[in-house]
Amino acid sequence: MADDQEKTEEPTSKKIEDARKEGNVPKSQDVSSFVTLIVAIVGFFALFPIIRERMFYLYRYIDSYMGVDFTKNDVFILSITIFREVVFMVIPLALMVAVAGILASVLQFGFLFTTKPLVPDFKKIDPIKGIKNLFSIKKFVESLKTILKVSLVMVVAYYLLLDFTKELPTTVYFSLIDQMLWLRDKALILIAVMLFIFLVLAFLDLMFVRYNYTKDLRMSKQEIKDEFKQMDGDPQVKARIRKVQMEMAKKRMMSDIPSADVVITNPTHFAVAIRYDKEREHAPKVVAKGVDNLALKIKEIARKYDIQIVENPPLARELYKKCEVEELIPESLYKAVAEVLAFVYQSSKKRNNL
Repeated sequence: MADDQEKTEEPTSKKIEDARKEGNVPKSQDVSSFVTLIVAIVGFFALFPIIRERMFYLYRYIDSYMGVDFTKNDVFILSITIFREVVFMVIPLALMVAVAGILASVLQFGFLFTTKPLVPDFKKIDPIKGIKNLFSIKKFVESLKTILKVSLVMVVAYYLLLDFTKELPTTVYFSLIDQMLWLRDKALILIAVMLFIFLVLAFLDLMFVRYNYTKDLRMSKQEIKDEFKQMDGDPQVKARIRKVQMEMAKKRMMSDIPSADVVITNPTHFAVAIRYDKEREHAPKVVAKGVDNLALKIKEIARKYDIQIVENPPLARELYKKCEVEELIPESLYKAVAEVLAFVYQSSKKRNNL
């Protein structure tokens, strides 16, 4: 009994789907931060000409007020202009970063829209539970991860900067432009190394988050049994399964009609398609049957593939009542069906001779 209660089994698709509906998805904050950082850097360099132009314009505009006596109206116009230019510089980059954050989440767990996390839950503000969570193993692991990541970044940055400082004595003899180029190159190296570290950390964090997510959703054997019982007992699920099964059986049946030798019908209601393969079956087999609209469809396919249709109301009714699709006909109908098949084969020979 204890084994049934231990959460050792992988979560079912229903368990995962229920968790998604609750807003519980595997999301790595490091992946989102990395994607956002990349977009922010690329966006900044792409928008730099525009930002630079706006800054020059703003500088010239402010400089035009130097030595001028300010009025209240001048202060208002100056404030509006500065605010407008800052907005024009910041908004495009902010929109790119916002879209990047959304895409980073979508790429991790797919599109999800749920208002469940927004519903007030007073259990979340329980102080006792909050204190327990604050000193939980999960919080300790998260804090340890943060310390390790920050320490790694600081150590790598320290040694890179220390290596760069060894070149400083020689840069004193550089021209100002060369010094700026040297500084640019070192900054690019530092950025590239940091981005690589962030990429590795983001990948490891994503693996860790997904492992913990699956681990948290693990189920006991009893929970899986209860879930299957619940799903099996749901009338809507049963009806949906039956509908799918019937559709699949119908499609399979319709695809078998071209292989039939004859279709026996009651002219207005019943249609039964018969096939007799001497090499594979010791008796004729029913490959399709139907009433009303389905019977009309069977006859329509039979005409399309030039399969002979024989009207025999008593035999059609007996075959429909006593035989299921993919079943051999009973011995009691051997003689009647044999006569129909003999008639069909004879008719086919006459047509071929003609």
